[in-house]
Amino acid sequence: MTAVSQKKPVVCTRCRRDLNSTAYEMLLNATRAPHCLRCALAFRPMLKRSLAVSLIVGTVLTAINQGNFLFSSNFQIAMAWKIPLTYAVPFMVTTVGGLLNARTVNADPVDPTG
Repeated sequence: MTAVSQKKPVVCTRCRRDLNSTAYEMLLNATRAPHCLRCALAFRPMLKRSLAVSLIVGTVLTAINQGNFLFSSNFQIAMAWKIPLTYAVPFMVTTVGGLLNARTVNADPVDPTG
């Protein structure tokens, strides 16, 4: 009789939801803690990092793309949606990159006996 090892279910550190196949291991207090997608999207350190990158990259891109209009005080109505979008794109790219980097797949271990 062989002993069957019971696999401990992986649960979200924050909301305790069962993580069946995909978890997002977010770095928390020097340890990686598994999170569900909803909790990973609300993870404050990642959001702060995304916001900082968005402010830096968005400001540079706004200066490059709209700088001549801003410095000449020639504000056009199209800039009302272009400038916020210029900040939103780096925020989304940084957030998605952080999520993809933290993504892990919870697969069942392969039985070596076949």
